[in-house]
Amino acid sequence: MTVRRVAVVQLRSSRDPAANLAATEALVRDAAAAGASFVQTPEMTNILERSREDLFAKIALEKDDAFLARMRVVAAELKIHLHLGSLALKRSDGQVANRAFVIGPDGGILGSYDKIHMFDVDLANGESWRESATYTPGTDAVVVDAGGLSVGLGICYDIRFPHLFRAYGHAGVDVITAPAAFTRQTGEAHWHVLQRARAIENGCYLISAAQGGLHEDGRETFGHSIVVDPWGRVVAEAASDELGVTIADIDTAEVAAARGRIPGLKNDRPFGVVTAERARLRSLG
Repeated sequence: MTVRRVAVVQLRSSRDPAANLAATEALVRDAAAAGASFVQTPEMTNILERSREDLFAKIALEKDDAFLARMRVVAAELKIHLHLGSLALKRSDGQVANRAFVIGPDGGILGSYDKIHMFDVDLANGESWRESATYTPGTDAVVVDAGGLSVGLGICYDIRFPHLFRAYGHAGVDVITAPAAFTRQTGEAHWHVLQRARAIENGCYLISAAQGGLHEDGRETFGHSIVVDPWGRVVAEAASDELGVTIADIDTAEVAAARGRIPGLKNDRPFGVVTAERARLRSLG
């Protein structure tokens, strides 16, 4: 069977990991009750906290993290694949990881991914973000087999770096992901076009659960958790920034069909960048 029911869980994570755990577990249970066998949560599911000092005081090493431990139990109880879009976790070197997990129906961790691209920007509305001041970037793209569904992992700002998702396309994945805490300003401008573009370019599904609304630490996120098919069509989307679960049925046969209609991955070629003069000399040779 090629059809799989998936769910994106939309949250409004606060500064309190315990409260966020309760909210996440309730919505994950709702998603499973609706028949979803693959459930994704947003970036920073366990906490959204601007202050590095306060963040570090409230998080733990992966091996000691109560949020992760509880969600492993929940995934096993519900017999689902649970993709925690990311958690803030301490690293042994005293830094912080922005780390995604895919948990199997037995509660085991099938794979994890540390966000590669840091959101270091100054926005037009005066917002300024320096993720690199708190988080250590990852170095590896990661593909996970979620019960026959091949998933390439990304997080939020990664969506603006198409070469990462192109690598997943060449790896033959069925799904690429970008669970997010997109700011409202950038989300209103680019959320939909980026999600659709990455799906179209690579002929695969794009699944992105999102944070939404005004958060306790003062930031405002866009919401609109989304599932896009390999032809770039939005097959499911949260209508606003409110908390909830959005369900979609995806068919992996559509991946092969889209790649057959537009064989961009097959026709892709390596190239270099040279000056016009050098290119002209080559063409004469």
